Amino acid sequence: MSTADKPKHKLNPMLKLALDIGPLIVFFAVNARFGIFAATGVFMATIIAALAVSYVLTRHVAIMPVVTAIVVLVFGTLTLVLHDETFIKLKPTIIYTLFGLTLLGGWLLDKPLLAIVFDAMFHLTEEGWRKLTLRWAAFFLVMAVVNEAVWRTQTTDFWVSFKLFGFTPLTFLFAAAQYRLLMRYATDQPNPEAEAEREEVS
Repeated sequence: MSTADKPKHKLNPMLKLALDIGPLIVFFAVNARFGIFAATGVFMATIIAALAVSYVLTRHVAIMPVVTAIVVLVFGTLTLVLHDETFIKLKPTIIYTLFGLTLLGGWLLDKPLLAIVFDAMFHLTEEGWRKLTLRWAAFFLVMAVVNEAVWRTQTTDFWVSFKLFGFTPLTFLFAAAQYRLLMRYATDQPNPEAEAEREEVS
């Protein structure tokens, strides 16, 4: 059996949630006690730790956490080396814009990139993928604008709090709002192009 044919182990949903949100919680807690620069260093470490735990347990890491970790490390390093908190504040803008434009480009080229970004294991019709992709692309781009507005007009402590108590709930609420679309366009037949793209990056 080839690597591509091997079934992927799935994380327990609660553990996955902990790995996704844990670094943000740590970032918030350390910032409150020691400030943004200490929080940035710890955030970088916890992001890598979460990625490592995910890989050890599943022998697979989705593209979205990998890209996020790379951006965190680059902008986190710039923040610490230059002692300028602007870089870590730009990180969400870069990530949201990157994913938004990637999905929008895939939508324009009829490439089902959303399945790759989210490592999705569900199957949708071609129309379903296109509609869901366009919605998530728009959401990511709006979130990039929101991040710019928040960090440029509010204090650092407010921005850190908003990352945990603003962006995270908004993302969950938006994802939950897509349930009807997922049900409407669900299919038992996998989209061959989506599966091929996903296996190519596995």
